[in-house]
Amino acid sequence: MFPVTTFAASSIPPMTGRTIVVTGSNSGIGRVTARTLAAKGARVLLAVRDVGKGRSAAATMTGETEVRHLDLADLTSIRAFAAGLDEPVDILVNNAGVMVPPLVRTADGFELQFGTNHLGHFALTNLLLPRLTGRVVTVSSNGHRIPRTLDLDDLNWERKPYRALQAYGQSKLANLLFTAELQRRLADTGSPVIATAAHPGIASTNLGHAHNEDRRWTRLLLSLTGRLAQSDEDGALPTLYAATADIPGNSYAGPGGFQEGRGAPALVGRSGLAQDDGLARRLWAVSEELTGVTFPLRTPRTSP
Repeated sequence: MFPVTTFAASSIPPMTGRTIVVTGSNSGIGRVTARTLAAKGARVLLAVRDVGKGRSAAATMTGETEVRHLDLADLTSIRAFAAGLDEPVDILVNNAGVMVPPLVRTADGFELQFGTNHLGHFALTNLLLPRLTGRVVTVSSNGHRIPRTLDLDDLNWERKPYRALQAYGQSKLANLLFTAELQRRLADTGSPVIATAAHPGIASTNLGHAHNEDRRWTRLLLSLTGRLAQSDEDGALPTLYAATADIPGNSYAGPGGFQEGRGAPALVGRSGLAQDDGLARRLWAVSEELTGVTFPLRTPRTSP
């Protein structure tokens, strides 16, 4: 067990002069993350699929914000977003996600959850890495513990019957495997950038029912969140902790309370599958093949 911190929004140091990209920042914990960092002086780019909703969210924030279009379910959009950034980025927060939708394919033919939650952020991160100077934070979930395996031969549910909750769990497991392998690669290249991850616990957001059509799941989810959930503001604290606290690479932050459902941020554990370095390397290779995006940094040469 890791010690619970006393971290709060007031613990975040001044962020003046820093540029931060937050995906999915028009609602939920992404919106709180963007709002909090902008209030601390950062220039925050709200990377959102719906620009109108992004502008509405930005209008409620103090500080410097800018709304840019990004559809993580479309590699063309991801490439356009990355190409439009010609400035250093201090922190990238991979926050956007979808949860338990019916079987839907992205513009590139990927299962929507895996394509958005993992492959979209995988491509975005690698495309931005040459301009990143500080930290990559990827938002996972306690749902990463759901799957007992990661089917690398059928990540997009083309051959087996689709199970939305299992697909969600695999996408969140992929987030942690991605973070671990990204940190290994960054360290090997001597990069000062670090990769961390976070999860919000049980947060009262619209993620769990905005995209799904299973009414039974929706009723169960709303019942659970109504009784157990913490607010968006509290749910965003692990992300803010992972983005700004003095923690090592490959750290995983979540609520420090019972079953990591709520409470002040702490460094938390992860499933055994999420700690499989070989699986992380194999997932990375498959992700490069599917997206056509590769790790852009190179290991520095050593003197003979």
